[in-house]
Amino acid sequence: MKKLNTQSPDFQIELKALLAFETAQNPEIDRIVADICADVQKRGDVALIEYTNRFDGTSAQTIADLILTQNDLQAAFERLQPEIQTALKIAAARVESYHQRQKMESWTYEDEDGTRLGQQITPLDRVGIYVPGGKAAYPSSVIMNAMPAHVAGVKEIIMVVPTPKGERNDIVLAAAFVAGVTKVFTVGGAQAVAALAYGTESVPQVDKITGPGNAFVAAAKRRVFGVVGIDMVAGPSEILVIADGTTPADWVAMDLFSQAEHDEIAQAILIGTSQPYLDEVQAAMNRLIETMPRRDIIEASLGNRGAMILAKDLDEACEIANYISPEHLELSVENPQEWAKKIRHAGAIFMGRYTSESLGDYCAGPNHVLPTSRTARFSSPLGTYDFQKRSSLIQVSEQGAQKLGKIASVLAHGESLTAHARSAEFRLKD
Repeated sequence: MKKLNTQSPDFQIELKALLAFETAQNPEIDRIVADICADVQKRGDVALIEYTNRFDGTSAQTIADLILTQNDLQAAFERLQPEIQTALKIAAARVESYHQRQKMESWTYEDEDGTRLGQQITPLDRVGIYVPGGKAAYPSSVIMNAMPAHVAGVKEIIMVVPTPKGERNDIVLAAAFVAGVTKVFTVGGAQAVAALAYGTESVPQVDKITGPGNAFVAAAKRRVFGVVGIDMVAGPSEILVIADGTTPADWVAMDLFSQAEHDEIAQAILIGTSQPYLDEVQAAMNRLIETMPRRDIIEASLGNRGAMILAKDLDEACEIANYISPEHLELSVENPQEWAKKIRHAGAIFMGRYTSESLGDYCAGPNHVLPTSRTARFSSPLGTYDFQKRSSLIQVSEQGAQKLGKIASVLAHGESLTAHARSAEFRLKD
């Protein structure tokens, strides 16, 4: 891992270089995705079947070969070992409980002249969730994307998940059952995103698409945005740990590994206030890496984008964290609640030495779909609110129309919009 020191005159330059990640669209990927999306939009199910057979190595003859019903999902759940069934149900229940508290409610109030104003909250009708199915299986992604939609009151939750070589993962399908998914299509890639966005003979058009995917999925989500809503275009996974030296070095080392093992471009950063402690964590990493099945990925990730930063104190560490705006921030310090008040930008804040980031990934309750690549400066975790809409309510009384009509008339004439002005003036008594 790179070693940085805040007292170095080149620290800011080094930090910017460390965080730099090419998020620009790849023209070749964009061209391929544009062709796939246009083809699915034009030929529907036929194109979807062809792309799925080509890219996933399947042999589907009809769209029925790619559809799973709730009965199929229940059967997958029942094939699992009891301890896995229990873990899925507990995780889903905790996520549901947390997201119930995010649910927005409609409200109104009345002016002194009897005009009633307010906000009406309604759920989206139908959403699509994309679940990766390539290098690994992610039942947690199913729960984190589907449960907030379920809590929001979405009537139909359509899941798409690739099944390379036709291999279906029972844990992923069981998670869909537990989280209330309506129907599953075993398709992935840009073609799945296009099918959800435009609809086909069999895949219903959705209102919003959420969930992570590879570069082709990200490019497809970016392309269809506007036709449908999307959650975000996610970058590589990230963790930033701020440690005051009171947490066992092995724990911190493994926390850094937990994100580095995602892929070679994931980012793991440790900020400490003591060089001996940073050295202790490095020694723990050197020892523990020998036990990691995904050692090659971890080493590549840490070598490419990992770093240890020596800060003069925790105040400075928090300021650096606000600049980095990480997806996951661990405050592995004493009195973490106090230090959390200094954090303005982070997707999720994990407070205290016993709060490993992995608990948030699976079962703590808050959503694990989080802003990456410094976008936590202006965006938030996926939540129930992402599956609800707000409509403004305006009911003007006769008395209110006299006051508001005159104001609107003046402003409309100022914009040379005569019809606007007269529309308000017609309701005036004098």
